[in-house]
Amino acid sequence: MAMTMNGEVQLAAPREAVWEKLNDPAVLKACIPGCEELEKTEDGGYRATAKMKVGPVSARFKGKVMLSDLDPPNGYKISGEGEGGVAGFAKGGAAVKLAEKDGGTLLSYDVEAQIGGKLAQLGQRLINGTAKKLADEFFANFAKAVQG
Repeated sequence: MAMTMNGEVQLAAPREAVWEKLNDPAVLKACIPGCEELEKTEDGGYRATAKMKVGPVSARFKGKVMLSDLDPPNGYKISGEGEGGVAGFAKGGAAVKLAEKDGGTLLSYDVEAQIGGKLAQLGQRLINGTAKKLADEFFANFAKAVQG
């Protein structure tokens, strides 16, 4: 099952500060809902473990995340894949862009993902609703982290 999502968030911080936080594993770990582990790997990516609940399906996903097309402080591409055992798998990526706006920074994102296994059987509406809720939660946490 394929999924796309996009959005933007206005942050009350300079672009350089937002860029720094977007590349700080401690900040990301604290902001990602359900994230239990986020460690930088030797190849410049991250190893991650996150516990997620989508409708009746709960799973611990283990996976890896890579950053590419780095263009400091304007944005990057982030891609990853995770295995959740019987719950299934998820893989995808996002283009993240930062622009100066109204004395702060406008962060915009475009996400494309594929999921399979039990998760894919839950239905598009439930998956999309959960993805939007997780994204909203991440950006609310991230906005707090960026604004101190």
